[in-house]
Amino acid sequence: MARSRAAYEYTEAEDKSMRLGFLLIAAGLLSLLGLGCCWLRPALQERGGGGSANCTVLAVRQLGERFSCTFSCGAACRGTARYPCLQVLVRTSRSSAPALLHEDERQLRTNPKCSYIPPCARDDQENSENVTYKQKYWKEKVGSQPFTCYFNQHLRPDDVMLKRTHDETVLLHCFLWPVVTFLVGVLIVVLTICAKSLAIRAEAIKKKKHL
Repeated sequence: MARSRAAYEYTEAEDKSMRLGFLLIAAGLLSLLGLGCCWLRPALQERGGGGSANCTVLAVRQLGERFSCTFSCGAACRGTARYPCLQVLVRTSRSSAPALLHEDERQLRTNPKCSYIPPCARDDQENSENVTYKQKYWKEKVGSQPFTCYFNQHLRPDDVMLKRTHDETVLLHCFLWPVVTFLVGVLIVVLTICAKSLAIRAEAIKKKKHL
């Protein structure tokens, strides 16, 4: 009777395998729940209040106003520099009124008055050169060529963005790996149970042969 009961008990290796499987299942579910709250909700809100359009550059200009940015020069070293404000005005296929172009939602929230925020350098002159380079890019390389832009009614309905923060690739990767983790955990648990079941059947068949 004791041997029969022992046959149904999991070995130490099987017990570890089951624990690993349940741990992966829990990690996958918690990741999906967290990403659903942190990523899926804002992404759906973004898509629910926005869409895409075709944009054409109307004007590219630098304002006289300068804005502050923070640069890092080490672990405990930070400083403030300034950069000129670049504005790219475009005409969209959904409206004839000029619209201000932004890089994405993050840049729009950081500085809604400008179209571009350069990587913050210690030297103001370097920041100005980066902005001038971007200005030439929009004037000479893009020019009057149409390109896809995006709008969001929840932020600034009269402004447009060059790219979305929550695009399909980011969302796919955010939800793909938790699902893979969950499925791997389920697979480990199922295989462990099946292996144990086969071992018990093999033991039973072996006993019958000895009778």
